[in-house]
Amino acid sequence: MTAGIQPVSENPGGEVATPRHVAIIMDGNGRWASQRGLPRSAGHKRGAEAVREAITGAVKAGVGYLTLYAFSSENWNRPADEVMDLMGLLKLYLSREIRSLDKQGIRLRVIGRRSRLSRDINEMIDKAEEMTRDNRRMTLVIALSYGSRDEIIDAARAIATAVVEGRESIEAIDEARFESALSTHGLPDPDLIIRTSGEQRLSNFLLWQAAYSEFLFLDTLWPDFTEETFAAAIEEFQGRDRRFGARP
Repeated sequence: MTAGIQPVSENPGGEVATPRHVAIIMDGNGRWASQRGLPRSAGHKRGAEAVREAITGAVKAGVGYLTLYAFSSENWNRPADEVMDLMGLLKLYLSREIRSLDKQGIRLRVIGRRSRLSRDINEMIDKAEEMTRDNRRMTLVIALSYGSRDEIIDAARAIATAVVEGRESIEAIDEARFESALSTHGLPDPDLIIRTSGEQRLSNFLLWQAAYSEFLFLDTLWPDFTEETFAAAIEEFQGRDRRFGARP
């Protein structure tokens, strides 16, 4: 865990591998705007540009899955005008960027409690997921109205209901069965989780899935995130020796 990136050219174990799945907690839009005397909405707009940088960086690095924490379940508690701005940006992104993602061979998948989103946003998400469903170059996962504790509770309820209704037995419940009830089912666990802005916490993001993830905490504010930042993060990851609990 580091506040800055010190690129490492070789992995101590001799193996250099690109992470299959990178997840990013995009933090710092508000501080970026505040430092420049701008409204928070300006930070969010600039942050949307950083999303393009991250996607381009991930594609160039050969990452198979990129998950972006765009809007948490707790973010609904922000001032109404800020939530409205964020939803407006989301609609703008879905209307302007999806064709570009499709042309690049990128599949879109959205996770989170979509019941809290407006009908028009849900319709745009459905259309975008359908348009890109057969793309295989990379999967872009947007965590929207997402909270990991909610996700785990929903999974537990679904499995408990199946047991009560006699559709499966308690003995059949294992890690694989529980994982199948999560919103991330079918996705590999993240190899690397990046958080920007200097904060060092998960903030209710992928708690189950992060069991063996590597973490990288950057001082960089999200609007300043670039392709080069992503490339350096990958190099830092490649310099680590992952043991997954095994003895050295």
